[in-house]
Amino acid sequence: MSAHPFTISPPETRSSNLVFSSPHSGRDYPEAFVEGSRLDRMALRASEDVLVDRLFSDAPLHGAPLIAAHLPRAWLDLNRAPSELDPALIDGVEPQGLNQRVAAGLGVIPRVVAEGAEIYNGRIGLAEARDRIQRFHEPFHGMLDRLLKDARELFGSAILFDCHSMPSEALRAAPRVRGRNPDIVLGDRFGAAASRATVAYTQAAFERAGFAVARNAPFAGGYITQRYGRPSRGIEAVQIEINRALYLDTERLVPGPDFEAVRDRIGQVIAELSRLTPEAAALAAE
Repeated sequence: MSAHPFTISPPETRSSNLVFSSPHSGRDYPEAFVEGSRLDRMALRASEDVLVDRLFSDAPLHGAPLIAAHLPRAWLDLNRAPSELDPALIDGVEPQGLNQRVAAGLGVIPRVVAEGAEIYNGRIGLAEARDRIQRFHEPFHGMLDRLLKDARELFGSAILFDCHSMPSEALRAAPRVRGRNPDIVLGDRFGAAASRATVAYTQAAFERAGFAVARNAPFAGGYITQRYGRPSRGIEAVQIEINRALYLDTERLVPGPDFEAVRDRIGQVIAELSRLTPEAAALAAE
C-alpha cells in the first residue's frame, strides 16, 4: 500500500490555467483490504476508472498539471464529501437524512462496487474510516485546491477538468448523439460549475477529435465538480466521462487495441483546451 495519496505530473513550464485530475484511476489495492473483502481483486476493480490517468497523461506537455490518485475508489472515494459516511457499513455513524449515494452504498467509504456487489464481510469502525479520510482524502483535496488557486493567481482564472470513465451500460440513460451513444459526457452541474462558453469550447474540441459528446446526462458532475466549480470566484470545473469500451479490454482490464489511438486523440483535445481563452470560448458558444 502506498504511503502517498497521489502523484502530481507537473509541466516543465506552467503555461496554462488548466488543471487535470484523475481521482478514480488509483490501482494500489491494500493487501489487507483485498484479503478481507468478499470480492477478489478483479471484482473490486469494477469501480476503477482504469487507465484514465494514462489517457490524460499529455496534460503536462501542454502546460497543465495532472493529479492522479494512488488508492482505489473501492477503498476510498475521493469524489465524495468526507461527511458521506454510510451507517450501514461504519459503526458509530448515525443516519443523517436521505442521501441517495450513501443509501446505494456509494459513500466516501464505499460499501459496494459499481456492479452492486458487497465489498466487506462485516462492518468497519468509525476510527478506521476517519483515518482513511485524514491520511488520503484530505491531502488529495488540499493539493487540488492549491493547484487551482495557483492557476488562478498566475492566470486570473482556473479550469479543472475532472477525468473519469463510464461503463457502456451507463449510456442507456444518455441522450443519443447523431443516432448513437455518446463517447464523452461532459458534466457542469447544469451550468453551475462552469460557464456555457467554456463547456461549448470543450465540447467542440472533443468533437473535432472525432468524439460524440453529450452533456450532463447521465453524469452531471460529482462532489469534485460541485466543490471546486465556482465561476463567480474565477474557478470553473468540468467533469469528463469517457466510454471505457473505446480504449479498454473491459474483460481483462488492460489497454484495448485502440488505446494508443484514443490517447492520441485525447492529447489533441488537451492541446486545444490549453489554448482556451475567453475570446475563443465566446466564439464556441455562439
